[in-house]
Amino acid sequence: MARLGLDFGTSNTAAGVMAGGRPFAIPLEPGQDTLPSAIFIDAHSKEFLIGSAAAQAMRMGQEGRFMRALKSVLGTPLAHEPRQFLGQKMTLIDIIATFLAEIKARAQGFTGMQFDTVLSGRPVHFHSNAPQRDAQAQADLRSAYEKAGFQSVDFLPEPEAAALALQGTGRMLIVDIGGGTSDFTLCLREGGQTRVLASRGLRLGGTDFDRSLSLAAAMPLLGYGALLGAEFGPNKTEAPRALFHDLATWQKIAFVYDDQSLRDVRRWVRLAEEPRLFERLADVLEMHLGHDVAYAVEAGKIAANKGQEAQINLDVVERGLQAPLGAALLQATLGGFAAEINAQALATIADAGCQPAQVDMVVFVGGSSLMGVVRQVLGQSLPDARQENAEVFTAVVHGLAIAAA
Repeated sequence: MARLGLDFGTSNTAAGVMAGGRPFAIPLEPGQDTLPSAIFIDAHSKEFLIGSAAAQAMRMGQEGRFMRALKSVLGTPLAHEPRQFLGQKMTLIDIIATFLAEIKARAQGFTGMQFDTVLSGRPVHFHSNAPQRDAQAQADLRSAYEKAGFQSVDFLPEPEAAALALQGTGRMLIVDIGGGTSDFTLCLREGGQTRVLASRGLRLGGTDFDRSLSLAAAMPLLGYGALLGAEFGPNKTEAPRALFHDLATWQKIAFVYDDQSLRDVRRWVRLAEEPRLFERLADVLEMHLGHDVAYAVEAGKIAANKGQEAQINLDVVERGLQAPLGAALLQATLGGFAAEINAQALATIADAGCQPAQVDMVVFVGGSSLMGVVRQVLGQSLPDARQENAEVFTAVVHGLAIAAA
C-alpha cells in the first residue's frame, strides 16, 4: 500500500510520492507544489476552507474564524482547550486533523491512490530544551493524523528528509528555517549515499521574525509602548503589553477578539496621551484586522530583505498609515535571532566532531532561510563553505517521498 510523504509546516504544507523513480510534489492547489497552512471556518456556509481559499476568505472580510501557524500550538495546553466552532466543541488538534484530512483527500484525488499510511516530517525539536513538551507535540501531531484517517504514522526529522533529496558530494550542513523552527543536519554524501553525522533543532522561525518586526514597527502605531494616565492622580504607566504580543503572534491572533479586550482598549483611549493610537487598536479588534496587519508585516519583511527601504502598509487600518521597515531596522531586530541560528549551526558541526573548515557546503531549506541576515552571519562563520539553495519549499517533501517509498 502506498505511503504518503507529508510535510505539515507552520506556514506551508506539501505532500509527495515517488513517480517514475523521482520524488514528486503533489499539487494540493492547482499548479502549486505547496499550500498555505491556513484554515478559515466560514460562519455562513458552515464549512472549513484551507490554503489559499482560507486566506482569500479572510482578506475578503467573510464572517468566520481564520487560523494560521497552528503547528506552533502542538505540545502546549492551548492545543487541548475545547472551544466552540460551528456549534460544537473542538480542540485545535481537531482543527489540525480537519486540515490534514483535506490534504489526504486531495492527494488521493490527484493520484488515484489510497493513502492510509503517512511518513510525516517533524522538526528536530518542536520545543527547545523541553523534552516532555517535545514528546507531547509529536503525540499531538500523531493524534491529529489518526483523527484525519491515517491508520499508521511514522516521523522523520525534516532536515534529515531534505538530506535525502540532495545532490553532490562532501560534508553538507543543511540549514532548514521554517515558519516555527530552525533545524540543522550535518551529513556526508559519498557514492550517492547520505549519512547523517549530527542534527540539532531550535524553536525559532519566520513567525518569530514577524512577531519581532511587528512589535518593533507596526504595533507602536496601535499604542504599543504608549503611556496611559491613571483614573485618578498624575501617574502614568505603559499600556499593558500582553494584547500586543498576542496580536503580533500568528497562532494567537484568532483569539484576541473578545469583548473584554475591546472594553479594555476603549478605556485606554480615554486615558491615553495619544488617543488616536488606541482608536486604531480598537478598530483592529472590532473589525478583526489582526491577520491583515500580520500579512502586511510579512510583506514588508520580504521587501526589506531584498535591500529595499520598505514600508509596512497598514492602509487596511487607516488610509495612508505606514511603518518604515528598512535594512537597518531589519538587521537590528533580527540580528539576535541570526546569532542564535549561527550558534546552533556551529554546535551541530561540533557534535559531529568536525571543524567549520571541513564543511564543504551549506544548503538552505525553508522559506525563512532566504533572509539575508541569516545567510550573512553563516557566511562569516563558514567562509570556506559554498552556499547553495535546495528547492527551499519542497526539499523536505521530496526527501519524505523518497524515504516513504
